[in-house]
Amino acid sequence: MATQRLIESINPANGEVLATFDAATAPQIEQALEDAQRSYRSWRTTSFGHRATLMHAAAAHLRQERSRLARLITAEMGKPIVEAEAEIDKCAWNCDFYADNAEGFLADEPCASSATESYVAYPPLGVVLAIMPWNFPFWQVFRFAAPALMAGNAAILKHASNVPQCALAIEEIFRASGFPHGSFRSLLIPGGAATRLIADKRIVAVTLTGSDVAGRTVAEAAGRAVKKTVLELGGSDPFIVLEDAELPAAVEMGVRARYQNTGQSCIAAKRFIVVDSLFDQFRERFVDAVRGLRVGDPMEHCTQIGPLARDDLRDTLDQQVNESVRCGARVLTGGARRPGRGYFFEPTVLTDVRPEMPASCEEVFGPVAAFIRVRDAREAIEVANDSPYGLGANLWTADLTRARLLARTIEAGQVFINGIVASDPRLPFGGVKASGYGRELAAFGIREFVNIQTVWIGPRR
Repeated sequence: MATQRLIESINPANGEVLATFDAATAPQIEQALEDAQRSYRSWRTTSFGHRATLMHAAAAHLRQERSRLARLITAEMGKPIVEAEAEIDKCAWNCDFYADNAEGFLADEPCASSATESYVAYPPLGVVLAIMPWNFPFWQVFRFAAPALMAGNAAILKHASNVPQCALAIEEIFRASGFPHGSFRSLLIPGGAATRLIADKRIVAVTLTGSDVAGRTVAEAAGRAVKKTVLELGGSDPFIVLEDAELPAAVEMGVRARYQNTGQSCIAAKRFIVVDSLFDQFRERFVDAVRGLRVGDPMEHCTQIGPLARDDLRDTLDQQVNESVRCGARVLTGGARRPGRGYFFEPTVLTDVRPEMPASCEEVFGPVAAFIRVRDAREAIEVANDSPYGLGANLWTADLTRARLLARTIEAGQVFINGIVASDPRLPFGGVKASGYGRELAAFGIREFVNIQTVWIGPRR
């Protein structure tokens, strides 16, 4: 009996089915695990120089295939093509970054002790399972895979089910770049099957980027199996504007921070917390800018807002907006589904938002900005921290001495002062509270999936 077709690739701009795939069978999953384990045993003994050569090749492959891969991203999840091209560029940068720096990040570190010699080493762990989301279908994978592979691990990818073509394309990139068979595998399986994989003895650790609900499920399964996890979960990032902020720049960057990737980003600015003295001016300019955003075919380079990735996501967003309005929020622009084909939602601004409304207390994954008026900086920080999430935060003020002090009081994994939160291979990335734990990128990221091993050589003479 043929395996039921479970994995569909659907174009969110028009609702058309692009491709359909059979979910991996139990024997196929078993073979992938065996291949990964076998590959790891030899891959972990290779030199950093050899790994770097292949990782640089992956970067070159990404750049060479930039146009095709970007169009694949846009076709499967609706990201405006300009942003999809930038995503491929960033993946290539990340590959080069870890190819150039992994050996230094993982070099033995001498330590003083009672021994003749003692040091800390960083050998790899084994086969790491990555459960990745659809909103940055290449970047989320490469920011895990590049450091994990450079450390000497092997990887199994369970990608979001609505981007199967992206998942297979990423596997092909590593294969074409010379990585050994089995060192990176993409499995097209539903979420429940991925959770069951955690218990397999060949999986030594798990990394997840996704919702806090998914994070709890994975953490529970990994806890039962006593396995390391890194969780990068949701966010409701504040965009704090104080009275001395540079208004034009804050407005321009605020619109970009909220509406890039059609608002479908865990680190998108979602709550605009503005002091009373600047509130009306900032909000008025912001709304004018939002009304000028170009909504349309994401394959066109002039498009700034595309469709949401799935229709059920649009349903959720619609419910959050409607419930917030029912509780007293006001719509200044947008606020509804866009008529016609595709999963479009109008760029929206809500004002008079209060902490208990869905627009504030939930993660709003789409082109909706929530405005909150506060008296001063102290209240702004209180409102910013009054959230279950703690991923990123934006702080706008001309007083950098005050900004540095305030940043330490903000409950977030990263605070960007007079800029917008973004991931960068050179900087650690991750959150606190319900936004997860562990870090990706920089030296911190590559050390998440290694054995921090003490080596003691004695006796001391």
